[in-house]
Parts: sequence; structure tokens; C-alpha cells
Amino acid sequence: MKGRSRVHGAATIVNAIATGLGAAFGIDLWTQAEVELKDDPKNLEVSIIGNPEEDTCLAKECFGVVLESLGVSNRFGAMIRTESNIPIACGLKSSSAAANAVVLATLSALEKADLEPVEIVRLGVTAARRAGVTVTGAFDDACASYFGGIISTDNSRLEIVKSFSFERQYPILIHVPPRKSYTKDADVKRARILYPQIRLAFHEANQGRYWEAMVLNGLLYSLALGYDTSIALDALASGAISSGLSGTGPAVVAVTVEENIDKIRESWEKYEGRILEAATNEKTARIMVQSE
Repeated sequence: MKGRSRVHGAATIVNAIATGLGAAFGIDLWTQAEVELKDDPKNLEVSIIGNPEEDTCLAKECFGVVLESLGVSNRFGAMIRTESNIPIACGLKSSSAAANAVVLATLSALEKADLEPVEIVRLGVTAARRAGVTVTGAFDDACASYFGGIISTDNSRLEIVKSFSFERQYPILIHVPPRKSYTKDADVKRARILYPQIRLAFHEANQGRYWEAMVLNGLLYSLALGYDTSIALDALASGAISSGLSGTGPAVVAVTVEENIDKIRESWEKYEGRILEAATNEKTARIMVQSE
């Protein structure tokens, strides 16, 4: 049996590392996963298309967590394939998207995809924790990836606090530096110095002032983690509605309107790296039919 899924990426509004409380929003970059079940439980292979050098532990943990949750551990092996246009280790929720995609594809292959969506997300978070790719569990990132829109969460309780729809679809520009930064390597102790200020940003996000919260969060974490704040400030000076560090970086995301895209691009051209263009996303994760 085979299952396929497609989920989208996300970007940070409030990083949960300092407080355990986070907020994120969906963007239309994507990850797809295909899980083909095998009768031999020892036959578990993972192919990360386009990034064969990346660790496959997360995908394997996702598969194992699903089998465990259904009471069929060690009954199946699988060939797992993932493909994505989300840059890895840049703060754009590539791990959350991959976890959601593999969990959903595995459930589809087992014909058990009728679980409550939030339970599907929690399975992926459990796998991410076991794989060691997250500090907080990244429930906020995983929810924004799976459901789209704007979502704030209590990561310690794996609970959604609040959700918002976008007022409109916004263009998104992303500056991606050439180096990677894995969340597990972040200086958590230094980030937690910001506890009171990040709590304030979280409060603002829950009051509907999420774009303002994103700027505050990005500036604070950039200072704490040693990133240049100029990229975000240049975007704001060029007409961005909001801009800030996503996750633990190094990517910087700008939310804007169509008429200011070129201005922001031009302001970023002096920085080393590449610029991606995307849009906000409100589509939920979905199972793909085999003909797609």
C-alpha cells in the first residue's frame, strides 16, 4: 500500500524557544511525501530528493511513531520519499513540514488518515522531539504548516491558543543566506534572557497585532543569536508590512504588497544569499491521489 501527501511551509511570528509560547503563519512553499509500505519491518529506507546528504532520522521516527500509535509497531517497513522546495535549516519550518507530510502519508498508506488533524500534528511533533530536531517541539510551526493561516500555541501543552485568517493574500520575500543553522544548535540559554520581551510579543500577536509582533520578535532574536538586523530593517524601509528573522535563522522573511516587491528585492541585493518569492497560505495539508 502507498500513501502520498502535500503540506506547506511556515514562517515565524513569535519564536517559542524563550517562553514555550509561539506563533507562526503559513507560506505556500511545500513538501511532499510518499510512503510505500513493505512487509519486512527491517526494510526501512528514506530518500530525500534533492538533499541526499540530510539526516533521515526524522522521517524514520515519523513512520515509527505512527505505527506505535496504531498498535502495529514492527509490522511494516517502508520506502519513504520526500521532496520539497523549502530550504533546509534556514528557519522556514522544513522539519515541521517534513514531519507532517511523512505522518500523513504513512496514515494514508495504512488507511488510517481519518484521525483528528491536531492529533496528526501531535504525532509529527513527537517524532521531531525523538529525532532531536526541535528545542520546543515546534507545535506552533507544525500547526501553521498543517493548517495554514496564523496560529499561536502553547508548545509545552501542545495546545492551540488562537488562530486568525489573513486579511488578504500577501506576497512574501525570503532572504536565504548561504549558510545553514539547525534549531538544535541554537543558544537556548541566551535566547531565554528575552523571556519578558518575547511574552510581550506573544501577547501582541494574540491581540491581532501579529505583524508588529513579528518585527519585535525578529529584532530581539537577531540580537540574541548574533544575526544582522539590517536585512529586516531594509525591508521595512522599503515598504514591507512586517519583516523578521524566521525561527533561529538565518532566513529573514518580509510580508509585503505587490507594489513594494521590487523595492525590497533591490534593498536586499547587497547581501550575500538568494531571494525567494512566495505567498501566504491558508490551505490545509492534504492526501494526494496517485495520479497527481
